[in-house]
Amino acid sequence: MSGTAADRFRTAAERFSALVRCTADWSAPTPVDQWRARDVVEHLTTWLPGMLAGCGVALDPGPSAQDDPTAAWEHVRGQVQGLLDDPGKAGQEVTQEHLGTLPLERLVDTYYTPDVVMHSWDLARSSGQDDTIDPDFVREAHAGMLSMEPMIRGSGQYGEQQPEPEGASEQERFLAFIGRDPRWSPPA
Repeated sequence: MSGTAADRFRTAAERFSALVRCTADWSAPTPVDQWRARDVVEHLTTWLPGMLAGCGVALDPGPSAQDDPTAAWEHVRGQVQGLLDDPGKAGQEVTQEHLGTLPLERLVDTYYTPDVVMHSWDLARSSGQDDTIDPDFVREAHAGMLSMEPMIRGSGQYGEQQPEPEGASEQERFLAFIGRDPRWSPPA
């Protein structure tokens, strides 16, 4: 995914929005243990606003993903895109206790945009939609994460490495690395 932080988020968010709009069963299981489709949206609409609030950047409250996943996602998506599209806000230095001080756009680009991309796969698998992840993202993310594996595993943010299927594609190897079963499908 090329371009600016705003461009990368826009691309990831548009993809996730398309998946959200086409999800019919919000109680469907996902590749993430104990999560339903609605929980994927809940995660993406709560953790970043909470982190930003701790950095002194407040997003306007919106609908709950438990009540309306589509409206909740679009509300957060619009606000994050607005921050990234405003050079003054995007370049604003924020301080987060575990990450230190960095520009807001870097925080979103480094942590939130990749999370949107990875959870797009979860929602796509859960809802039977196209689960293809941008190959450039997969290649770059996997290479970057391999160099930080001990820290990633220790963070609790990713599951244990899963077995790679024989003849695994680059996407399947990446998914196994982040703790997903690349061949997961909803129970019959």
